[in-house]
Amino acid sequence: MKRVGIIGVGEYLPKKVLTNADLEKMVDTSDEWIITRTGIKERRLAASNEATSDLAGKAAQAALENARLKSADIDLIIVATTTPDAPFPSVACFLQTLIGAKKAVCFDVSAACAGFVYAISIAYQFISRGAYKNALVVGSEVLSRVTDYQDRNTCVLFGDGAGAVVLSEVKSGGILSIYLGSDGANADLLKIPAGGSRHPASQETIDNRLHYIKMQGNELFKLAVTIMTQVAQTALKDAGLECKDIDLVIPHQANMRIIMAMAKKLGLVAEKIYLNIEKYGNMSSASTAVALCEAVKQGRIKKGDIVLLDAFGAGLVWGACVIKW
Repeated sequence: MKRVGIIGVGEYLPKKVLTNADLEKMVDTSDEWIITRTGIKERRLAASNEATSDLAGKAAQAALENARLKSADIDLIIVATTTPDAPFPSVACFLQTLIGAKKAVCFDVSAACAGFVYAISIAYQFISRGAYKNALVVGSEVLSRVTDYQDRNTCVLFGDGAGAVVLSEVKSGGILSIYLGSDGANADLLKIPAGGSRHPASQETIDNRLHYIKMQGNELFKLAVTIMTQVAQTALKDAGLECKDIDLVIPHQANMRIIMAMAKKLGLVAEKIYLNIEKYGNMSSASTAVALCEAVKQGRIKKGDIVLLDAFGAGLVWGACVIKW
């Protein structure tokens, strides 16, 4: 099997900023309430003419430039998203056209907030076995289109953005382990009830606002802390490492309190946790992707560092990936 690593990163955040002060004018909430419970100060919103594939395209172009590759060099495109442009075709196919990657095989992955880690896992399998050479993996979301701005408990959480990486064979380091898991028994804790084959769009589903995100936050909080901790420990064990070996953790940016509780259980100091939740909120599959890209560009990740990606989301699904940079 070939050794596989990340050779390029890129991200895109829409220009429009939605602050806590803006939300105070929309629902019964406050800046203090939002920051205390989530750690979020602002989030980005896509422009009216921007779809998920548009954000993905800009992040992908940045990743290609960073990897010093051309679109023709890409033979696999995987997009992780819960907010596709349309039910079909895939965002990956739209992205293929946007960047001109004519020879790439394209498909989407729906694994909510763990989607980026799931997509990396799939690309890793293909490249390590020699099926493809260069894979473009993107986490891209326009969650503002499925966020209910009348629901004070959820509208403060979500934002839009995209992050992309290029995976290829590397001579040293690379992906050391990946661990994934799911629990469909808890699917009702976080979902969009309508818009699929069980509850297709109707006047009733629209009137009842069932095309927006619904969440049972308290139950999710407890599960997220426990599962993200266990996932990290398992992935590290599979890589033959311990928590003390970690140089930087890139966690899914869902809630500051979840992240810090997880860090405490793992015995990690705050300096080893990358955070950008205060700027962007929860971007689902894009959160871990954007955070990883930012950490690389800011010099928080250096050659030889051990990096842990750790994500948890609707499904329920979770995943962790250990990388030697």
